[in-house]
Amino acid sequence: MTKAELVATKNGLKIRSVNRNFPIPSIIRILRYIKIPYKRIELSRKNILRRDGNRCQYCGTHSTNLTVDHVIPKSRGGTDSWDNLVAACISCNNKKGNRSPEEAGMKLIAKPRKPNHIVFIINFVGSSIEEDWKPYLFLD
Repeated sequence: MTKAELVATKNGLKIRSVNRNFPIPSIIRILRYIKIPYKRIELSRKNILRRDGNRCQYCGTHSTNLTVDHVIPKSRGGTDSWDNLVAACISCNNKKGNRSPEEAGMKLIAKPRKPNHIVFIINFVGSSIEEDWKPYLFLD
């Protein structure tokens, strides 16, 4: 029984054995899928910074010295959640202080939200995503 089907090859490259040649797959399609539950993306400082591209969500500075800021401060009922935590440089975090972004006169570059697995795949492979893959990763 065939379990997978070749959809696209890797530039005509082949794996050779003594008796046969096999094309190197770039994309395969699984014919019989066994559902495996996705592993949850943990809420952590590292994953917040990864989601935000190591960029301050207030001023846009790229830095390795970022903090995690509560958009709605914990003292005002803010929670430790994907939609309330953002990466912030130290100066923006200090400027905002214990206020909301509106009260501090600051605007978020992007609304914080829970990332999906595609975001982390893109961060992992960087800009080396093959063109053939984009329609399957919903990047087209």
